[in-house]
Amino acid sequence: MKVPLFSPIAQNDPLATELQAKFKAVLESGYFILGPEVEGFESEAADYLGAEHAIGVSSGTDALLIALMALGIGPGDEVIVPSFTFFATAGVVQRVGATPVFADVCLSCYQLKPEEVERRITEKTKAVIPVHLFGHAADLTEIQNVVSDKDIAMVEDVAQSMGVKVGGNYGGTMGDIGCFSFFPTKNLGGFGDGGLVTAQDVKLAEKLRRLRNHGMHPKYYHAEVGGNFRLDALQAALLRIKLPHLDIYLAGRQKNAEYYLEHLPYSDRVIINTGKCCHDAGSDNGSQAAILLPLVASGQVPTWNQFTIRVRGGKRDALREYLMEHGVGAEVYYPVPLHQQECFTEYLPKGALPNTELLCDEVLSLPVYPELHTDQLDHVIQTIHNWVNS
Repeated sequence: MKVPLFSPIAQNDPLATELQAKFKAVLESGYFILGPEVEGFESEAADYLGAEHAIGVSSGTDALLIALMALGIGPGDEVIVPSFTFFATAGVVQRVGATPVFADVCLSCYQLKPEEVERRITEKTKAVIPVHLFGHAADLTEIQNVVSDKDIAMVEDVAQSMGVKVGGNYGGTMGDIGCFSFFPTKNLGGFGDGGLVTAQDVKLAEKLRRLRNHGMHPKYYHAEVGGNFRLDALQAALLRIKLPHLDIYLAGRQKNAEYYLEHLPYSDRVIINTGKCCHDAGSDNGSQAAILLPLVASGQVPTWNQFTIRVRGGKRDALREYLMEHGVGAEVYYPVPLHQQECFTEYLPKGALPNTELLCDEVLSLPVYPELHTDQLDHVIQTIHNWVNS
């Protein structure tokens, strides 16, 4: 049986007639840059998230980049970022001329640790970028408590987690700026690159709108230098078809993750991680289990963009190979910590962030996309059980 890691086709096929009709309408309109489809999507996304302002941009990476530009971050400034995340989170910091300050994450929930943020703040710190990784929410309340009285901006990286809630509020609405991605495999997957930034402050939102279009306002007048960060009208139009289905997609991911959490722990060799979330001291729950399943933090309903397990004892790659041999897609997010990437090795030595380095050796993500069938989930579970017992 084949169980791909993800399948955009399975999600988009039921909407094919609507998507094709919308494509035809955009084609016939001749309106391909910004315009009513982008404005419509921005309004609908803002309503969904409970954000005052939503601005469509060209990608999730550009969402992060324009956020830092809007905050005036540049040379001489420092931005605290987790080392366990996708490259863009730190890459954009370097691109604006600022210095990425890498921090460690929690072994149980994989999120940026608030105490790590606190101990890395200096007089040069201008922002922190918590990442809502794998569809789970970072501890924004504690991070906000750390930075609120220090004139440090909080930029939420919600690329993997659109729809996640923290205390009743959607991720991307609690910091100064929220940054979203519509890469095809994300919770709300587009048809190429696309992104969104959210803001509650009207002046900041106005600046973001100018910066995405070369800093231009009014037409052909530039008070500042921006970039070409515009969301294509076609992408916006197609995303408007899918946005009303987002909660259904998230419910499917939640159902599949719960199925794994119920059926994978069949012995003391495969257990749910019960380590102390976000305040561990570099250790997990002390179990000798071969596989630790992801922790769901108290009071949180994750969106499960990935279902990421930990495979211990140096056997992660062996399990991945075994899964692939049996038709199961699996991927390592992420095999190399950002502070050990060649372009960032000047900042920290190996061993500086032990949790991040351990996770990069152990994590493995399993298929969890909403269109999976029960027999596919059972195949994944049985394959893992067979490997553990082999």
